[in-house]
Amino acid sequence: MDIVNYNRQAWDQQVRSGNQWTVPVSSAVIEAAKQGTWDIVLTPQKKVPRDWFGDIQGASVLCLAGGGGQQGPILAAAGAQVTVFDNSSEQLGQDEKVAQREGLEIQCVQGDMSDLAAFANGSFDVIVHPCSNGFVPDVNPVWQEASRVLKPEGRIMSGFVNPLFFLFDYWEMESGNLEVKYAIPFSDREHLPPAKVKELMELGEPLEYGHTLEDQIGGQLRAGLSLIGFYEDKWEAAPVEHLSKYIDWTMATLCLKNSVQAST
Repeated sequence: MDIVNYNRQAWDQQVRSGNQWTVPVSSAVIEAAKQGTWDIVLTPQKKVPRDWFGDIQGASVLCLAGGGGQQGPILAAAGAQVTVFDNSSEQLGQDEKVAQREGLEIQCVQGDMSDLAAFANGSFDVIVHPCSNGFVPDVNPVWQEASRVLKPEGRIMSGFVNPLFFLFDYWEMESGNLEVKYAIPFSDREHLPPAKVKELMELGEPLEYGHTLEDQIGGQLRAGLSLIGFYEDKWEAAPVEHLSKYIDWTMATLCLKNSVQAST
């Protein structure tokens, strides 16, 4: 199974279905950003601290697997030179719509987040990577490639899911039953019953992976990045509000690229 191609089509379908992470920001949000009032999220609810960005004016920013007409247009309106890179053409289309609507300059490039061959070494000052690497089977190439295309002392801010989330049977959560059922690392394809995987695919749902913290955080360190910021967040939407009573199950990191690359 070509998971990159499958999830590309699945996210195209999510756009057509109106998934909240595919809905472009309004003109009012863009106008406020042009006036200096703006924020973005990497995780479901918490706003990214403004000091994580440094001086955004004129900065070259890569929104990595960040299509959907949300982070990219806001940062472009705030004065950054923005490139949005995403697997889904429909997601990129949302950014293009906002750019045309608001007169913004945004470069949109389609591809797999694990392969940034479209960009030269040291191309970007900042990478913004919202919760999306749970849709690739191996997150380590994502960090290696992100580090490669960052300038020395460049920064990457990333959101991702705490792997503890994937211990539980998602559908049992609907009744408030937090049943520990799976091991980490997790894969929909390998851990769920074949009938459930078939159901998800028939519904056009993206297939997910639960990566270890050794790969999510340790992977960044191995890629020559230094962790300098961290926070946790939750999502109180059904059915995961039951888990949110006990733990903030998403997190965000801020890393700087070391001037001298660490050994991989």
